[in-house]
Amino acid sequence: MTLPPPPPPSPGTADDVVPPVLGKPVPTRWSWWQRITLRARLVTVTILLLAAGLGIAALTTSTVVSQYLVNEIDESLQETGERFDGLTSDQLVQATGVLPSDYYVLRRTGSVDSAPLVQTATAIEYGVPDIPEMSTQEIDDAALEPFTVDSRAAGPIAPTVGTEWRVITLPLVDSTGATVGGAFIGLPLAEIDQTVTFLVRTLTVSAVVIAAIGGLIAAIAVRRSMRPLREIEETAAGIAAGDLSRRVRPAPENTEVGSLANSLNVMLTHVEVAFAEREASEQRMRQFVSDASHELRTPVAAIRGYAELYGMGALTEPDQIDDTIARIEDSATRMGALVADLLALARLDEGRALRQDPVDVVRLAQDAAQDLHALNPDRAVTVCALDGSAPPSDLVVTGDEDRLRQVVINLIGNVARHTPATTPCEIALGRSDDGRAVLEVRDHGPGVDPAQADRIFERFYRADASRTRESGGSGLGMAIVAAIVAAHRGTVRVGSTPGGGLTVVVTLP
Repeated sequence: MTLPPPPPPSPGTADDVVPPVLGKPVPTRWSWWQRITLRARLVTVTILLLAAGLGIAALTTSTVVSQYLVNEIDESLQETGERFDGLTSDQLVQATGVLPSDYYVLRRTGSVDSAPLVQTATAIEYGVPDIPEMSTQEIDDAALEPFTVDSRAAGPIAPTVGTEWRVITLPLVDSTGATVGGAFIGLPLAEIDQTVTFLVRTLTVSAVVIAAIGGLIAAIAVRRSMRPLREIEETAAGIAAGDLSRRVRPAPENTEVGSLANSLNVMLTHVEVAFAEREASEQRMRQFVSDASHELRTPVAAIRGYAELYGMGALTEPDQIDDTIARIEDSATRMGALVADLLALARLDEGRALRQDPVDVVRLAQDAAQDLHALNPDRAVTVCALDGSAPPSDLVVTGDEDRLRQVVINLIGNVARHTPATTPCEIALGRSDDGRAVLEVRDHGPGVDPAQADRIFERFYRADASRTRESGGSGLGMAIVAAIVAAHRGTVRVGSTPGGGLTVVVTLP
């Protein structure tokens, strides 16, 4: 049975969300804003803030000024009303003759309005106030309280400027003191409206000019402030192109850009060092594989050659067969020793934990001296202190005894292999000024030049460039010494023996 297709998602639901594509940002409502450069965004925000601040200031100023001017008119009306308050209708008619030209006065008795008192020019320009109907009680309640009314035409001709009027009311009383009507005194607000309008226009133009000038200044300031970020961008582009030596120009670290530049420079230094170490490691690995292949190829080729001779029947005499078997065994032994050395280096490179036992270095030195004397009975081998006096009774360090014994054996084997059998050798023991154990193996052979001394601990490196088996082993002995000492958090270095020869100095904590 075929299922019907699902209904289309309704707008505004979660189905509208498009899943992100690798390497592409998910479109959002504000994605257009994110596509704008940071400099343009900062300038835009600055202009908007200036415009908003100036707009609020203009609105506040116009409101305050308008209210102030209206209050001035109210005070003028109230002062006039106080002078006329309590006058009878006849007295009021006589008093209105001294009113200023823009005043409007209307007397209302009951529901009958008398002819208003107003200048013709004022009525033509502003009209007259449209005063609402008010009862005597309302007139009494609103006495001397200003209120605003609209304007209307004083005749068939509409006013030139339509405006509002500010009006106060005065109760009219008869001879008995009873309120019989009211007098309304008004002033037009046209001048206030014109003043406020002019003020608003002036502030608006000023705001636009100030916002434009502020935007220009902001653009220049942002451009100058972001110059270090552009330099960082250019530096990052140069590094991406492969130039790891590029650095960001430093700036005061108390600033954000300075802190960022300092962090980037530190990071770039670490990256450059890491890349250099990786390249050096790859180079060492390639050299290691090449040398290992070379060292293994020779005994394998010898074993294969002798096996082929035997298989072809070329070895007929018992002496020939015995000699061939001996050579095969010798090649296999060398190959096994090389494989054992490579395995030891591989384990040390893995950082496997070593035993932490008390080890007496004096005993290791004495055993090594006996081994060297057994190899070369004519060689004088001495175990002494660093200053040539009697050796210390004990010199205990913490470590792996088998590995440390291998260090001493390799150093002694190096002496036996590379120096004449009659030259003396000293194994000196003692402590450094900081309390670390020191073991020195001094020979009096030909020694090595400084260029060879810098490479003596490299794997498969031998001072004899001929690489013959008579001149030395595989070239891993000193590399193993360096790896074991480093695993014990110690140091090893070489120097010259006074009078000629080579001295290897091992320092252990």
